[in-house]
Amino acid sequence: MTTTRLLGIVGSPSPGGRSLVALRALLDGAAATGAATEVIELADGPDPEAVQRAIEAADGIAFATPTYRARSSSLVKGVLENTERGVAGDTRAPLLGKATAIVHTGATAHHFLAVDDLRDVLGGFFAAQVLSPGLYFEGADYVDATTLTDRARALADAHGRAFAEFTTAVRAAPAVRALRPLL
Repeated sequence: MTTTRLLGIVGSPSPGGRSLVALRALLDGAAATGAATEVIELADGPDPEAVQRAIEAADGIAFATPTYRARSSSLVKGVLENTERGVAGDTRAPLLGKATAIVHTGATAHHFLAVDDLRDVLGGFFAAQVLSPGLYFEGADYVDATTLTDRARALADAHGRAFAEFTTAVRAAPAVRALRPLL
């Protein structure tokens, strides 16, 4: 069996922030199952084509983003707007049939439903398979800017382990991977 390859994309405009901390905790849980992990921080200004190639090469993609006005960051939106869906003459569809996971961070719990907005885009628009319920960490879930509380760390670890298993299951399900975007 081949190693499951998981890519984490961090959509924070500030490198090394709380979204990265949360994503790394999720990926640590996945790595504990034997998955290989990689992280791209969009704040570092990676080449958009390199991001698309990394998405294509991965078996599963976790999107981590701070929450702005109950939505994902513009950096995550920019990656998704640059991603073809395999319809209407598109030559690529890097998210089609891929396992995905969502990690949102915010100051308070008031905007936790932002996870649903990104889930709808990934599932309906791209026909990606999304691990539910997603994660949302607020300020109270951090000891400091670089450390999750024990409870939040355990939750991220559990989601990471589930994401690795979910990705393996999706990869082994050709009928699921063959589903197409709604329109």
